[in-house]
Formats: sequence, structure tokens, C-alpha cells
Amino acid sequence: MIEVSKAAVYARISSDQEGSGLGVLRQVEDCRRLGAELGWAIAGEYVDNDVPSNGKRRPEYERMLFDIANGSLDAVLVYHVDRLTRRPMEFEQFLDVIDAAKLRHVRFVAGGDIDIGSGDGLMIVRMLAAMAANESATKSRRVKRKLDQLAQAGLPHGGYHRPFGYADDKVTVREDEAEVIRDVAQRFLGGESLRSLATWLDATGIRTVSGGPWRTPTLRAMLSSARIAGLREHRGEVIGRAVWQPIVDEQTRGRIVGRLADQAVTGRRNPRRYLLSGLLRCGKCANTLFSAARGDRRRYVCMSGPDHGGCG
Repeated sequence: MIEVSKAAVYARISSDQEGSGLGVLRQVEDCRRLGAELGWAIAGEYVDNDVPSNGKRRPEYERMLFDIANGSLDAVLVYHVDRLTRRPMEFEQFLDVIDAAKLRHVRFVAGGDIDIGSGDGLMIVRMLAAMAANESATKSRRVKRKLDQLAQAGLPHGGYHRPFGYADDKVTVREDEAEVIRDVAQRFLGGESLRSLATWLDATGIRTVSGGPWRTPTLRAMLSSARIAGLREHRGEVIGRAVWQPIVDEQTRGRIVGRLADQAVTGRRNPRRYLLSGLLRCGKCANTLFSAARGDRRRYVCMSGPDHGGCG
């Protein structure tokens, strides 16, 4: 029996629509069971829930690689190679890390008794990684084609949350929320700032569809969306009319987009006037302190309200 005293369990699932984490929990349980059968002691569990393997950051995967590199682990247990990665290039990077750390023991629950430390075993795992990449690419093409068809028909696409102003079917207008959108749109065009409007929404108890407070990026995205004007947007472009009814007319939405464009910054940062900007924390709530001019005095404040969330 191979002696392992510091095995890692890695689990990942691309989409956890229920938000329960049951998919990754089952992977972890199966890896624990395999570890017990092998007599391997589990030193750590690394779980990336609701994180796709498409090049985006996977914090727990990165943490596992760091622990492998510094010698904290001597084996890895994974449910299947496609849970580790669906990208052959990333798999080769994983091999480089474990080779440099002289980690020789990687076992998969599904896929048979493969010894990644042998030439034949490594060849099989590389083939499995290539098959996983091909399956991922095929699925991606099908999804993109489906989204294109939905867009061309003016139909809504999927998503975890309904759009503000519309019911769960993403088509039926919710008149109570539609009135809020119209009110906010007119007040914004009348000169009010997005931040003041977000503050007003929170103060009146109006929440986003996820139940959270309003932030200026959320409000900006809602007001500038083609959806509220009854238009179908796809890949950043308006491609035609949608099947749902508009909440505001196209002219109003056009004026909103125009005002937002006028407010857009150049992207160049102003020179730092305060040495400790972004470095200080509030002693009461631990929120980041921001510089705030008052004459010629240097001062830092804990800002409350949307986008800051401090105690004030």
C-alpha cells in the first residue's frame, strides 16, 4: 500500500443553479471514500463551487497548487479529470507543478485505476483531458447556437434571476416595479445622480431582484439596457424588437444612454493627492476610508450609502 499522509481532495462544479453545493459535496464524499480505501490521510479539501473551468480564476484550485508547490501535500484525489480541468494546457501546467514538487500520486474516483505516475497512465489521463476539452467546446457551441436562436426570435435567454420590472417568465411586466423604473428614469434625466437615486431606492425599501441593496453599476445597467425599451440585445448590440412590452419608450432610453455617455470618464486616473488613500480602515466598522477634501485639511472618512457601505 502506498503511504500517503497529506492528500488533497479537489472538487469543482461549473454551475450550481440551486445554490445548495450538493454537487461538489457528493464529489468530496466520493473522494473521501476512495481515500479511505487507499489508506490515504486527507490533509485538506479544496472546493470551487459554481466555478467553470474555462480560464476564469479558481481560488481553491490555485490554493491547492500553492500547497503542492510548497510541499504541504503528497497526493491528490479528484472525482474525474474534467473536474480538475477541461483545458489541456492547464492540465500540462498542473503536471509541471506536481512534477516540480515530486508529487507522484493522483487518483480519480471515476475513470478507472489510473496511475498518473506511469507512462501509460499519463497518456490515458492526457487523452481524457483532451476528450473533456472537446466535450466542453461542443457544449459551448450548442449553447451559443441556442442563444442566437432565442435572440433572433426576440425571446429572453436563461439566467438565475428575473430582470427588475418583469415577472419570473422574463416577459410579463410587473407594473409596481415598472413604475419604479419610469420614476428613476425621469429623475435621472432631470439631473439626479445614479448614487442619489440608489440611496433613495434603499431608503424606501426597494430592493434588487436578488434582495440586495442598489449600487450605481446595477442601476446604470438597468437604465441603459435595451430590455426596458422592449428591444432585444445580443452580444452587446440591439438586433430588433423583443416579445415583451417596453417599460419606457425608445426615445427615453436613448436619452438615458446619451447622458451616461456624456458622464463616461476617460479612464485616466487622477494623480493621488492623499498618501493613504485606499490603505486606511475605519476603527468602528473596518470599512475602507476615502479621502474627502475640506479646505486645505487632509482628512479621511468612512463613507456610507451605495458603493461604499461604511458606517459614516
